[in-house]
Formats: sequence, structure tokens, C-alpha cells
Amino acid sequence: MSFNTSITGLNAAQKDLDVTSNNIANANSTGFKSSRAQFGDIYAVSAYGNSKTATGQGVLTEAVQQQFTQGSLQFTNNSLDLAISGQGFFTFQPTLDSQQSVYSRAGALGANKDGFIVNTNGQYLKALPVSANGTLQSTSLASAKPIQLPVAAGAPKATVNVTQSFNLPASATVPAVTPFDMTQATPDPASYTQANSQQVYDSLGNTHTLTSYYVKTANPNEWEVYYQVDTQTPIQGPSTLTFDANGKLPATPAPFNVTATAASLGTGAADLSIDVQTQGDSTQYNAPFNMAAQSQDGNTTGQLTGVSVGSNGLIQASYSNGQNIPLGMVALANFSNPQGLKQVGNNSWAESVDSGAPTAGQPGTGTFGLIQGGALEQSNVDLTQQLVNLITAQRNFQANAQAIQTDKTATDSVINIR
Repeated sequence: MSFNTSITGLNAAQKDLDVTSNNIANANSTGFKSSRAQFGDIYAVSAYGNSKTATGQGVLTEAVQQQFTQGSLQFTNNSLDLAISGQGFFTFQPTLDSQQSVYSRAGALGANKDGFIVNTNGQYLKALPVSANGTLQSTSLASAKPIQLPVAAGAPKATVNVTQSFNLPASATVPAVTPFDMTQATPDPASYTQANSQQVYDSLGNTHTLTSYYVKTANPNEWEVYYQVDTQTPIQGPSTLTFDANGKLPATPAPFNVTATAASLGTGAADLSIDVQTQGDSTQYNAPFNMAAQSQDGNTTGQLTGVSVGSNGLIQASYSNGQNIPLGMVALANFSNPQGLKQVGNNSWAESVDSGAPTAGQPGTGTFGLIQGGALEQSNVDLTQQLVNLITAQRNFQANAQAIQTDKTATDSVINIR
């Protein structure tokens, strides 16, 4: 019986060596999780046996458990390389028409020939759907789909809204030339106090100039604002602004609608209709004219310039026209018992009965970790510890081999009795 006991010890030591060797071999594997062999003793005792004199029958391997501790992050120059800082797994789809999902911590990603984001094994990264402003719409893995980078140019958008915030000089006087002539393509500078220009866009992405002319009236604290698209006539307006004794607007003025017909634009674009909103924080102080802020919501045609992934997992395509279009949100999955996951190779796992069903969620919420773009999670193998384990396993193997040698010597002595 002692032979069999020592053989179980040899097997256990060999299993320990196997696990340790695998850990060492994968010390540089992205997203790899080290394993630990766990052993238990064997006792063959019947219900009527005497436990006080029972002798163990050896050792068996109870489990080889992976250790899902955080690996260190290594930063790269690839914006599509992703790492999870915290709990969770990336979700991948083996093929476009597959209903299966595999899970991994390895985020070495790139784009394939069709523009889909894939890992080094060609598996498709799955992302949750988002709205046009990047708001998550669903956390169900059933709604997660592979992400494809757009190849078309960013579509142009006509300007619809313009906002302006400014200071008009309180010391200004009525212009020398009155009234302001709305019929001139180029107004006489002596007929207005200040002017400001900004770019706007038509439906085809062509640029146009919206000029605002500010005219001080004879009434205290009162101004008139006229608007002109390119050099079109008649100039439109006025919009009247009246400031109080403190140089502020009593209320936010209603927006003034500026229009331009398709024929007058001359670009083949649709009619232009822009609401110009003077912000309520505009002032009339004894200071030079200053356009503090201005904005418009149109854009010209743009080309794809890059893809970025935020810490919340939001994947955005950036265009040369300044547009950032949300494509989806990285789908993270977690399990009640990660150690119950089934290893399928390539640093990936599959759902099993022991692991439980996956729970999907948004990075940075609940128990899910944050996404670090341009980084990879390294193996969590501690080489120093593994080398120590290697020595220990070798010692245990040699000790069990010596026990077998001792048993053989004792058996030979009995056989040789005359």
C-alpha cells in the first residue's frame, strides 16, 4: 500500500510541476491568469473503522484554480489596445454569424479588412448599443453586436443654431451715418458701431460667412443688431437689445431667425435657416467690444481621423470636421464564480455550469472595472514565486521517489529472508 501512497505523491508533485511550468511559460502572455494546484488527502475509512489508527492513502488533486488578480498595465501606441482596470471580461464573438460568446482579459485589438474590431484570434469585440449622444441604451448581452468602424466620410450638417455672448462698449455713440443701410452688400463702416463674423455651413457642407452688425441707437442702453449671410442683400434685422442700468440684459432675448434661399447661396444646397441666439450673459460695460463666446452646430464633410475608447468604454469615431460619433460601448461581462469558467485557450474562457450565467454592464459602474485605452493587461504571474514553487515541487517529487525506494528496500529484505 505504501507504494501506491508514494505514487499518488509523485502524481501530485508532477501536477504541481505542470501547473508551475505553464505559469512560467505564459509569463508574457497578455491577459493570462496564473493557476494554482490544490491538493487533498485520501482516507479509506469505513463506517465501523477506527479513525484513531487510520492511515492516509495518499494525496489527490482537488482542483487547478486560476487566480483572477489584476495584472499590471503596459501602455502602447495603439488606441484600440484595451485593458480592464478592475473586474470584468471583454466579450468576443468567434464569427459574425455565431451565437456563441467567449470572454477574455486580453485586449490586443485591431481592425480587420472589413473594418470590424477584432482580437489577435480574429474574434469580434462586442459592444452595447448607444444613442446618438453616447448614452447607453441596453446592458443586455443579447443586444451587444460586433463593432465596425465607419468607412464613409462624415456627413455634412447645415447650421441651424448660432449662439453669441459678447460685451458692447457702454461709451459708444450713435454712428455718424444713420440710418443703417440694409441694401448695401458692403455696409459703410461709419453706419455701425461694431461687427463680428463667423463661419456657418449649408446642407452640402459649404462654408458661408454670417456677419453681425451692432448699431448703437439714440436711446440709452439700446442697440440694434443686423445680420448678413455672405454679401447678400437686403441685410436682415434689426434685433433690438436693451440693457439695464447695470449693463445686463433683463432677460434672455428671443432668437432672431436669419434665412438664405438656395438660389442666393449658389451652391446647390437647400435653403438656410439659422436661429441666432444672443446669450443672457451678454453685457454693456465700459470696456472694448469683446466676443466672449460664439458657437454654431453645423459642420462640413469630414474624414475619419481616429477611434478612441473612453474609461467608460464608449467607442467614438473622430472626423476631421470635429465630429465625434459614438459607435457603441464596450460590453463587459462578469460571473458569480469566475474560477468556474472553462478555459478554451488563447487566454479566453467560456461560460460553464460552475461559473454561472454572465452579467453584462457598463465599464465603471457597479462591480465593473474601468477601461484603459492604449494599454494592455500583462500576465499576473509572479516569476519569483513560481521559481520558488518549482523548487518546492521538485523537492516533493524527489521525496516521494525516495519513499518508493525505501519501500522497495524493505520489500527486498522480506523477500530475501531464508
